Amino acid sequence: RQLAPELFEYNRQGAWNGHIPVTAINSAILVFAAVLLGVDQVVFSNERSASYGSLIEGTGEVNHQWSKSWAFERAFSDYVRREIAADLQYYSLLRPLSELAVARQFAKSDRYDAHFSSCNRNFHLLGERPVNRWCGVCPKCHFVFLALAPFMPKPRLVGIFGRNLLDDIAQLAGYDALLEYQDHKPFECVGEGKESRAAMAVLASRPEWREDAIVERFRREIAPQLGGDELAVAPLLVIDDEHGIPPAVWDKLRAHLAT
Repeated sequence: RQLAPELFEYNRQGAWNGHIPVTAINSAILVFAAVLLGVDQVVFSNERSASYGSLIEGTGEVNHQWSKSWAFERAFSDYVRREIAADLQYYSLLRPLSELAVARQFAKSDRYDAHFSSCNRNFHLLGERPVNRWCGVCPKCHFVFLALAPFMPKPRLVGIFGRNLLDDIAQLAGYDALLEYQDHKPFECVGEGKESRAAMAVLASRPEWREDAIVERFRREIAPQLGGDELAVAPLLVIDDEHGIPPAVWDKLRAHLAT
């Protein structure tokens, strides 16, 4: 796929980009490839949190990443088995996990610290890209930093990003959106608001984090408005049984996650 250069000119004139359901497109392409190659599984890595959208006042829930959701996965899988190949399995290996559960698993190894990125600006076709793979100002950077913080030593996390995003008051509006505080969750592939609030509550209880600007403001202003059950991390780390993973694979995955 190659983008028409005229699109970039429209962007320069102020036009907005529309959303492309790229996961749905890739799913269809991979099912086609699987049939051609005689492969019996198409596997994605869409987590449980992708099933929840942004709550827009006066509109309701809008999920810009719906093609990553459990609803799409279930409907598309049923269609594939019914209309294309009865023995072709389409599923997501991370569906039982929340974003925080994925972050906890990722933090167990430092093997990819110097290589991974989830910053959208790092993948822009035009304009400057961040030198160290993280721009530090987009919603993806904000959320990944926050999601990893409860499960990583602080120096390691700051080393990955090159700075402490939670001690920069200029990032306040971005974190408010993630927390769904006076704003809605960004139209980005980030975790649920309750995940961000729970992660922030964990940091607010830790001496090494609690005085950082964003965390201190959460502890002082936002946390008192919320009940303890709204800030609990443990329920968000529970492995869900709602998924389409084949039993043989699921048994191995569940055993691995338990280690």
